Formats: sequence, structure tokens, C-alpha cells
Amino acid sequence: MTGLGERSHLVDGKVNLATHVRDIVNVVKWESLNDIVLVGHSYGGIIISGVAEEMREAIGSIVFLDAFVPENGDSLAAKASQPVREAISAAVDKGETVMKPVSAAVFRVNETDRGWVDAMCTPHPLATFTDKITITGARERIAKKAYIRAKGYPSVPFDGVQERLKADAAWRVYELPCGHDAMVDMPDRLTEVLVEVA
Repeated sequence: MTGLGERSHLVDGKVNLATHVRDIVNVVKWESLNDIVLVGHSYGGIIISGVAEEMREAIGSIVFLDAFVPENGDSLAAKASQPVREAISAAVDKGETVMKPVSAAVFRVNETDRGWVDAMCTPHPLATFTDKITITGARERIAKKAYIRAKGYPSVPFDGVQERLKADAAWRVYELPCGHDAMVDMPDRLTEVLVEVA
């Protein structure tokens, strides 16, 4: 997405939540993708909820990987754990436009891969965390929905989402015994789950 990873050179104060939603919408649109398994990790849960509003017909399955599952008007700044909310608020108060990456150790990534994960992380555009998402229920109209909780990473917000969705028959809920970055810690098992959800 704009301002992150290989596109980190594009980071500036104008990159916001709508930019990141549009980044993914345009991949789906311009690549003529159909019946996709759309996966959002962590903050990405907010992004894929926005993408579903525009590209629902192209989405066969939607998967929230240790992620936020927002309601209309939510922002990451409002839904995150208290320490994250405080860090976002402090950055806003200082007039900053990006947040420094959280270390792999905090996310409980396995020790072998922590150095590599930290080296791959880039500052994150702050407005993507403070902007509120507008959703009207398109996500709920996707037939196949799943939530994957990485239980090795303590998170009160994600535990709350997991419990809420376990009670909803429209969702499949999985647990993986690993840190937050399940794609690093348990790629094979994650792949199995994604294929099953598809």
C-alpha cells in the first residue's frame, strides 16, 4: 500500500485510509480479479472492510487475520489497545505524519525471524490510523467469512472480536498458537486455513 514497504518512498501526510482502500480496490479492478480470498492482517482488517464496500462481487471469501473487524465509523485509533491509542494520540499531538514500526518482539514473532521482520518494517502513515471507516454492510453479505486469532499474541481487542464472531454462525473462527505475524510463524498452517476458507 502507498507509503509502506516497497512503496515507502511515497509516504507523506496525504496518505490516508481512503488511499489504502483504493490501493487494494485498484489491484482487484485492474487485474480483473474474481472470486478472490481477500485477507487483511491486523490494521488490514479495516482496509478489507472498505474494499468489500466497492468490490464485494469479486470477493469469494474474506479473512481477518488477527485483525480489527470495524463497524461503521470506527478507526484503528479508537479500537486499538490502550498503549497503541496513547501512542497514536501522542504522535497526533506532536504533529507527526507517521508512526514508527512496532518491534517484532512486541508482536511475539518467533526469535529466529525477528531481525528480518524488523528490517522489513517501515513507518506507517498516521492518518490511516485516525481516519474513520465508512461501511454499510457489504462485508456481511460475503458468503464466506473467517476470523483467525493468533493466540500467542496477547490482545484484548482481538480477543473481543474473536468471542463476538464465535457467536455468529455466519463466521468461521480459527486459532493459531503463534505470534501476531502468523504468516511468518506458521505459514503452512495459515495456508491450509486459507484454502479451507476458500
